[in-house]
Amino acid sequence: MEIEKGIKDGMEMVEKEDSKKMNHRRRGGIRTLPFIFANEACDRFASAGFHSNLISYLTQELNMPLVEASNTLTNFGGTSSFTPLLGALLADSFIGRFWTITIGCLIYELGLISITISTTLPYFRPPPCPTQLNCQEPTSLQLSPLYISLLLTSLGSGGIRPCVVPFSADQVDMTKDGVASRKWNLFNWYFIIMGFASLSALTIVVYIQDNMGWSLGLGIPTIAMLISIILFVLGLPFYKNVKPEGSPLVRLAQVIAAAVKKRNEILPDDPKLLYRNRELDAAISLEGDLLHSNQYKWLDKAAIITDVDAKDSNAPPNLWNLATVHRVEELKSIIRMLPIWASGILLITSSSHLGSFVIQQARSMDRHLGPSFQIAPANMSIFSVLTMMTGVILYERLFVPFARRFTKNPAGITCLQRMGVGFVINIIATIVSALVEIKRKNVAAEYNLLDNPKAIIPISVFWLVPQYCLHGVAEVFMSVGHLEFLFDQSPESMRSSATALYCITTAVGNYMGTLLVSLVHKYTGKERNWLPDRNLNRGRLDYYYFLISGIQVINLIYYIICAWFYTYKPLGEVCERDKEEYLEQESTNISVDNLKDGKDEDKRGFTKDE
Repeated sequence: MEIEKGIKDGMEMVEKEDSKKMNHRRRGGIRTLPFIFANEACDRFASAGFHSNLISYLTQELNMPLVEASNTLTNFGGTSSFTPLLGALLADSFIGRFWTITIGCLIYELGLISITISTTLPYFRPPPCPTQLNCQEPTSLQLSPLYISLLLTSLGSGGIRPCVVPFSADQVDMTKDGVASRKWNLFNWYFIIMGFASLSALTIVVYIQDNMGWSLGLGIPTIAMLISIILFVLGLPFYKNVKPEGSPLVRLAQVIAAAVKKRNEILPDDPKLLYRNRELDAAISLEGDLLHSNQYKWLDKAAIITDVDAKDSNAPPNLWNLATVHRVEELKSIIRMLPIWASGILLITSSSHLGSFVIQQARSMDRHLGPSFQIAPANMSIFSVLTMMTGVILYERLFVPFARRFTKNPAGITCLQRMGVGFVINIIATIVSALVEIKRKNVAAEYNLLDNPKAIIPISVFWLVPQYCLHGVAEVFMSVGHLEFLFDQSPESMRSSATALYCITTAVGNYMGTLLVSLVHKYTGKERNWLPDRNLNRGRLDYYYFLISGIQVINLIYYIICAWFYTYKPLGEVCERDKEEYLEQESTNISVDNLKDGKDEDKRGFTKDE
């Protein structure tokens, strides 16, 4: 009876396990993307509605000087782009991407509620200053709701940004064959949806903020964020949740520690003799093992099997002393990516002024669209977003098929080539910005308006459209290409961290923008300051744009050198079925016991990747 009971219990366990696997296979797929993208659309609508016109709130409602307001925004942008590193570690190491996104959305919602409530209370604003001359600046107490809100939204975005794209990719087949079989690009559509949400915020929310008040104008993004949380949670029964497999930073530290400990060891001539363990790496190599590469060979010493490693063949290896080839290659992949990643920083620095100085330029220009309607200054970003959205669609539908005929590359051109085109276009956009500023000031001088910062200069605001459109085209190539490069070239178990790297590019770029603006403001004198606090007409914003253009040219040269010498990560491909059933894969591991016995034929058999 006990035997029969044991057999019955065993069969029930097998049936439960099979049921779990079948349930796992049913989860995920394209049907989950509407929930994820709806969440991202509402989130982007909320963040764009909050951030895009914030320069107007700071300068017009809180009476902040222009340079201080600009630096506040870039510092906020920098902080909110650093926090994704914390979110990525939380997702990859502890609670997974679903819960990280959910918690991030809730914290972001608290930040929006904070600033929305403060706009309804006059006590949190200084007296109005319609002339923008000798204005009373806000007190620390009046600024406290703003800074609390910026802090909470920065923390919240840290949970959202690094996880949305990897979580979307978890739901679909991202192997090489899976990507090639689809007629659509996940990253392109991600940017299209973001663009649509931003466009909606720029047209609806900004108009309400400028014409109907800030309480309602910030209340709408707050409601949108709440809707995004509800939509995202509704998809929970359908999501495929990838279990976090420990901190990727710990694995990188283990490889470095093992390599340092074995720095005096001699590498074998045959890299197949280095330590491999597919069972150990199964959960972090669902799309294929990273193959050995010849770069940074000193790190390979972490995978040398010494006599000490071979003493106890039954115990699991001490990963602080012995690393697999796959884990060594994870670290190599990150090191290879860093120079390319860094090249995007100055691009963000150059475009960080779009949310501050350009809006102030637009405020001084003729914004009439017809006899009675005026376009809001922050609405000018519509042209950048529209161009980006149109450009992404045309890129996917026209450019990729055309380029594919010549390059034979399924993506048309490589990520690195795509980024390079974006760099060039962004330089052109910044030069155009300088030329338009020269034109604006010439018209102001012609009508004797240089000393009247509140006057409307008789030059159409649509002179700013070309630079916005060029920045939009640059984003099609640079931003999408940069994100796709980081996602594709990062180890699969570190994709949240890779997306966080993309956000950190924005963070460092914004902080450098703050530093550059502060230095220019400090060292260009009081009489002819390039970036004056109150009267932009008496500044030399065109000089600032030319300075940015020169920095970008140097950055482009640096990028070309890095891209020329870049080596793509070597990957052994697996099919989607193997990905879903990795625990059932046939693993070919090095047998430490056989190596201890010194049998060469066993060494060859167990170290070969089959």
